[in-house]
This record gives sequence, C-alpha cells and structure tokens, in this order.
Amino acid sequence: RDMPVADDIRNRAIKIVMSTRVKNEFIEYGASPRASIGLILAAKARALIQGRNFVSNEDIDAMAYPILRHRMILTFESERKGVTTDQVIKNILEKIK
Repeated sequence: RDMPVADDIRNRAIKIVMSTRVKNEFIEYGASPRASIGLILAAKARALIQGRNFVSNEDIDAMAYPILRHRMILTFESERKGVTTDQVIKNILEKIK
C-alpha cells in the first residue's frame, strides 16, 4: 500500500473507472468509485510480483480486466449482439491511453 503511484497513472486509473459510468449502449451499470481504489491496489501488487517498486500503465491495463469485469453490468442489447465485458473493457482501455 505504501508504493507511490505517479499522478498520471493514478488519474488514468480513475478515468478508466469513470468511463464505465458514462452513458453507453453496452453498459447498463458501471463500476463504482471504489473500483479505482481496487484497480490501483491490484496494479501495485502486480508491480511488486514482477519485482518493480513502481506502477506502470501496463499494470493498470492488465489488472483492469479482473477488477472491472464483475463490477459492470452490460445492457440487454450488448448481450444480444454478443458483446462481452472484456470487449467493452478493451475498448475503454484503447480510448484512454
């Protein structure tokens, strides 16, 4: 928990989570604000496991899937079209670089 996180990395994590709550044809309910805390903590853990004492954008991207996957509820339309939560997350990550 004491690992410092650069402001740009922290802000990107927050933007990713916030973008799940923007009106979207595929997302019925987005992740709560607490998801950004979980995302940052998971990214810190991943960095430590990989032997680093800093969080990178790659850590945020890698942990976005397991952190956000169960915190988002997709619309009926997305299910009808076969759009998965992982596809929605990938789209969000591509938009927020």
